[in-house]
Amino acid sequence: MSECAQNWRVKAILLDLDGTLTDPKIGITSCIRYALNGLNITEVPDDLDWCIGPPLINSFATLLNSNDTALLDQALGLYRARFSTVGMYENSVYPEITQGLQQLQQAGFQLYLATSKPHIYAKQILEHFELNQFFNAVYGSELSGERTDKTELIHYILAQEKLNPKQCVMVGDRKYDIIGAKNNGICSIAITYGYGSRAELNEACPDYMFEQFNRVVDFLIKKILDRTSSQNQPTLRQIIKPLKTEALPPPESQ
Repeated sequence: MSECAQNWRVKAILLDLDGTLTDPKIGITSCIRYALNGLNITEVPDDLDWCIGPPLINSFATLLNSNDTALLDQALGLYRARFSTVGMYENSVYPEITQGLQQLQQAGFQLYLATSKPHIYAKQILEHFELNQFFNAVYGSELSGERTDKTELIHYILAQEKLNPKQCVMVGDRKYDIIGAKNNGICSIAITYGYGSRAELNEACPDYMFEQFNRVVDFLIKKILDRTSSQNQPTLRQIIKPLKTEALPPPESQ
């Protein structure tokens, strides 16, 4: 368990996008198929869910069984041609996300989007679903491929926002979110309704794991309440009712 989890002082929450706030399955998988068809690839796997989360260039390398830069760039270009106009909107917000983000904001947390998706797309998606109002800033990768790695991205966010790692938590649905958090010394929360399997998340050993986003919200706000009540500041108890903090059992130590 991270030092942050043992001595809770979290003020900033970093949130993944795909599989955490929104379900992008239709858009992402349709655009991948569009790109592969454009490359005259006829045998496309039925299951492309595993492509949701990690850097897309890595997924194409696996799908094409190639590390040829020109070929991968061509696939990425075809993908983006459809995604930028259609695919990003073939997407939906998970239940309770909007209300949960509002509650976290009202509780005084700073919220930052931390996605491997290019930030130019991430910002448009948040604006489309009117979620941008809850975030202090939106961070993602560059179209050139910079900061697709979650470790690098989180490090960049901490530096840009001058955040104390001991006062941050990363919330996400894939092992990349948990590993990125650990590599930067911040607390990690895994959610299981996204695209990371329970086995994948257990292996990554997050500090906490929840099945629903509202459980994450309740847990984080209860932490605030526990701290403020000891300081004679009970007014935050009105933010969320009732509090439900039934976390899943922590993953076994590896």
